[in-house]
Amino acid sequence: MGSYQEHALETASAVGLVVALYDGILRFLNIAATAVDGGDAEGRRAAVRRALDIIIHLQARLRMDVGGRPAEALSEFYASIFAQILQASQSASRPKFEHAIECVRNVRDAWREVARDPNVNPAPLQVASSARAAKSGDFDGYDADAGMGAGSHWNA
Repeated sequence: MGSYQEHALETASAVGLVVALYDGILRFLNIAATAVDGGDAEGRRAAVRRALDIIIHLQARLRMDVGGRPAEALSEFYASIFAQILQASQSASRPKFEHAIECVRNVRDAWREVARDPNVNPAPLQVASSARAAKSGDFDGYDADAGMGAGSHWNA
């Protein structure tokens, strides 16, 4: 990734990082869909694992005590999209991947709108571990402290 992109992630606001994570999900889902077209089962599984790891990361960061109903709605969305992605991968179905992509894109676009509102998204937040993970696409697993580490356990 270029230095401009690295700097953008390192200085991104919390909402900007969420948008970057959604972009990562979309990138991996597109890779998985392309792998379906090429008959590349291993490539599909690897891309799906990466997308699911990002979803788990986002789910783990929800604060139900602070977020209330919107956090609950996001939790339900993450559970639903997780199931959709698993189903798309297990059936090696491009149309199912495309449906999941469209759902994620819709929510990502809503986050983009939030990111544009200076009253909601006032200043960049220095979140080094999330910025590094978003930048590298390194969502291969989680540990209790940092949310990432040990390796994915999803068999997609």
